[in-house]
Amino acid sequence: MIRNYFKIAWRNLARNRAFSAINIVGLAFGLASCLLISLYVLDELNFDRYHEKADRIVRVIFRGTVQGGKMNESHVMPPTAQALKADYPEVLESTRLRQAGSPTVVLGDQNYTGNQMAFADANFFQVFTLPFRKGDAKTALLEPNTVVISEQLAAKYFGKADPIGKTLAFKNASSVFKVTGVMEKIPANSHFHFDLFASMASFEDAKSPSWMISEFFTYLVLPEGYDYKQLEAKLPQTVEKYMGPQLKKAMGVSMAEFRKGGNDLGLYLQPLTDIHLHSSDFAYDLGNNGDIKYVYIFGAVALIMLLIACINFMNLSTASASKRAREVGVRKVMGSQKKELVWQFLLESILLSFIALVLASIFAFAALPLFNSLSGKNLSLQLDAVPTLLPGILLFGLLVGVLAGSYPAFFLASFKPVAVLKGRFTSGKKSIGLRSGLVVVQFFISITLMIGTTIVYQQLSYIQNKKLGYNKDQVLVLPDAWALGKNQEVFRDELLRDPRVATVSSSGYLPAGPSYNNNFMVYPDNQTTQFVKTLRYDVDVNYIPALGMEMAAGRNFSSDFGTDSSAVIINETAAAQLGWKGNALNRTITNMNNEGNKGTYRVIGVVKDFHFKSFHERISPLVMVLGKGAGTMIVKIKTKDVTGLLASMKRNWDVFKPEQPFSYSFLDERFNDTYKAEQKIGQILGLFAGLTIFVACLGLFGLATFTAEQRTKEIGVRKVLGASISSIVGLISKDFLKLVLIAMVLAAPVAWYAMSLWLQSFEYQVSIAWWMFVLAGLLAIGVALFTISFQSIKAALMNPVTSLRGE
Repeated sequence: MIRNYFKIAWRNLARNRAFSAINIVGLAFGLASCLLISLYVLDELNFDRYHEKADRIVRVIFRGTVQGGKMNESHVMPPTAQALKADYPEVLESTRLRQAGSPTVVLGDQNYTGNQMAFADANFFQVFTLPFRKGDAKTALLEPNTVVISEQLAAKYFGKADPIGKTLAFKNASSVFKVTGVMEKIPANSHFHFDLFASMASFEDAKSPSWMISEFFTYLVLPEGYDYKQLEAKLPQTVEKYMGPQLKKAMGVSMAEFRKGGNDLGLYLQPLTDIHLHSSDFAYDLGNNGDIKYVYIFGAVALIMLLIACINFMNLSTASASKRAREVGVRKVMGSQKKELVWQFLLESILLSFIALVLASIFAFAALPLFNSLSGKNLSLQLDAVPTLLPGILLFGLLVGVLAGSYPAFFLASFKPVAVLKGRFTSGKKSIGLRSGLVVVQFFISITLMIGTTIVYQQLSYIQNKKLGYNKDQVLVLPDAWALGKNQEVFRDELLRDPRVATVSSSGYLPAGPSYNNNFMVYPDNQTTQFVKTLRYDVDVNYIPALGMEMAAGRNFSSDFGTDSSAVIINETAAAQLGWKGNALNRTITNMNNEGNKGTYRVIGVVKDFHFKSFHERISPLVMVLGKGAGTMIVKIKTKDVTGLLASMKRNWDVFKPEQPFSYSFLDERFNDTYKAEQKIGQILGLFAGLTIFVACLGLFGLATFTAEQRTKEIGVRKVLGASISSIVGLISKDFLKLVLIAMVLAAPVAWYAMSLWLQSFEYQVSIAWWMFVLAGLLAIGVALFTISFQSIKAALMNPVTSLRGE
């Protein structure tokens, strides 16, 4: 019986090749899209879940509000781990990480660079599951000046020799480190990636009792089944107990007075498995985190693509019901039961689904490199990389076949044999209404995605074209200038001799991309009760000219004034928050360090506000002080011969034989990288908006073909009575265009609401304009009309003699 079902199903698919092809291709695109996005979503959701204690580990984070300015930091103070472990019995373990950058490893006459290192507490490998190839994870980091390296680095540094007991020297470090362990490579789906872990006992600042400095990533292990919110509720008393006295000493205010002024400081907890997708508001973290809202968006797009493909299937199956009506009638007269017919049509649906699944797999393999490029991932469809992939795909195909085919199966099996065999079968108003509704749903989704894509690209264009307050064009950044050591000034002078270079500044504080970051608490005019939290930039006299910033008042730093070493330039926002709007020049600010020592600075200039953070954040107060930001060079160029200039710079660089190879980036590229997530969402939305339109048009083409076939005799009669070709084309097209217009009306408010929510994450945003909705609607109408026109014109041009011959 089953064999017979499949034989009939295959014959039916072969007999209706056009409808079968449209169904298969549409379903294949939906399945391929769903498959690719599912890989992305699963990868995002699986971050950090490979640790055995993943569901019990939390990270301690710091949040605060000072004078209206928000602080969101993923790292906390040095003593936090020890204090929480001592004060709360529910904290079973506490451990810390502290970034150590990318040091230069010296082995004999070889220098190795480019590998990331962190300091870690001795129990770090008992908290996190990072298997060892060699050494003892429990004791590897107990002693000072010990280090654990990855197996890749072990092979790189020592070849096939046993690395345990060998020593590593670091450039500009007085101590050597003994290798005590070799670990497996950290998986890609981890929120931290380090190649070397040095013992925290080697890092002097780790012993600091200060609650006024941070930079230590702190993790706690809690009991199984314990709700971390219970511990989080107790953390305000920790802040009061430990931070309060130091706040009083450093700023002269108690914690109560501090909070009374509308300020707040607090410790909070973040589950380990939430870090990757729920840390987008942290400016500086251990890795490039994702964003849960984009997981939701991509997941919704996957379901939408599948939904549209399934709608196509149901639409075309019910539309072509009249072709199967006599078959159903004959089979019922011959004794077939309804359930047997349902099984027949379901098996046809499943067969078609599996054919589409094979085609979808081919599409997915072909599109995977492009999708990886768009998403920034390294996803794989190899069965050995994802063991559950094959059974998952097969189950997925079966479910799609059953779900998409259920309604058509029951619909077709319900035909009354007497009516269909007498030729009185019509699909009925309900069936037509359902098909119309499904077409509306398809174009509603397509138009919504088109509007969303338009608004995303408008926001990105707004970001690109908005006045930033500095000039990001033709600015080179040399991040490794520190490698030149004492030769930095000589190299700088060589650059300035080149007529293609306008000016050179030395500062690691950049308004775009990764940058140094330094908080600065200042008091206006020697007051001790009113203070403002600002960012501090250490810059030289060429910084403002190199970046094309403008002064609102006063002057830039100058080498001609020795007193500028105790002078500052503030931005307009800082002047306003200090209460000096319009009269900031020659006022003084005081900064008090952790030991209670004061530093007083005179304001010599006010720089116009510039965007040194992303457009997601409002411009905050900024103070610039004169200093040598050695380590990074900012080069303003004035030439179209960039290639020649870079070659010349590299030759000058190589003269000094630094251990770091010459590297550079453009400031405008660093700026664009800030909005990679938004660019990615725009590209993916655009791609899938196009695919939804394509799949919807496949269905529309099939329905138009069916409609033209159904109305062949009507069209023939109309032509005999004198109807023009244009009127017949309009007759067939208008019903479908009505559905697209209804979809447009429904999509507009939904798209407006969804994109308004998305834009709320930007402090500076584009306005949603009416033309964005009209553009998407006109595009949808144009595409639909183009799709329908083929069949409409073909039907209108048919010779009426041919269509009426059987009458």
